[in-house]
Amino acid sequence: MPRFAAGVVRFQNEVYPQKKELFEQLSKGQEPEALFITCSDSRIETAMITQSEPGDLFIVRNAGNIVPPHTSHTGGVTAAIEFAVAALKVPHIVICGHTECGAMKGAMNPEGLNELPHVREWLGYSKAAVEIVNAKGKDLGDQERMKLLLEQNVVLQLQHLKTHPKVAMALATGDVQLHGWVYDIKSGGVTAYDSQEDKFLPVDVRYAAEMAKLASGGCAA
Repeated sequence: MPRFAAGVVRFQNEVYPQKKELFEQLSKGQEPEALFITCSDSRIETAMITQSEPGDLFIVRNAGNIVPPHTSHTGGVTAAIEFAVAALKVPHIVICGHTECGAMKGAMNPEGLNELPHVREWLGYSKAAVEIVNAKGKDLGDQERMKLLLEQNVVLQLQHLKTHPKVAMALATGDVQLHGWVYDIKSGGVTAYDSQEDKFLPVDVRYAAEMAKLASGGCAA
């Protein structure tokens, strides 16, 4: 804890003064560009991965970057999604999985979670992804099966997102776009889901047109 306290002091004395104007602007409100749903894993640093500034991302984190399908039950993930889409009007929602995900390892081997009943129940929201892997990846090795699960879980959670009324409405009116990513901790690589090709591509390939437009001074959607 002393290390974290010292970090706060450095932030106050060194970082904040350099970004004082930004923080003063943020004190008046927020207009994040994306709702970013990712894993609680301590190795995932969203600002570092995306090179974003405070105020750019509205972040939801939980074990396994899971989005429960919409029901009448009120939960933290559901409330955050509703607020981000209906109140903050975010134009993008990203679900970002990652390699070496303990939650996905648990989802693949639920029998090992008997001492963690809440974790086991939570990971039930990934069961369909596990079943897809069991059906499509029967001949794959363990590493390939896990890669497939990481991707299929992201795709499944994107489907769950569409069951949330505010998301469904924003999709119907073209006010929001959904994105599925997988981050590789070891290499730093990020792949993004291409729904037309039904596969994950490197971000520089998936977003080549948007990035070119941004580089030329245009406004990338």
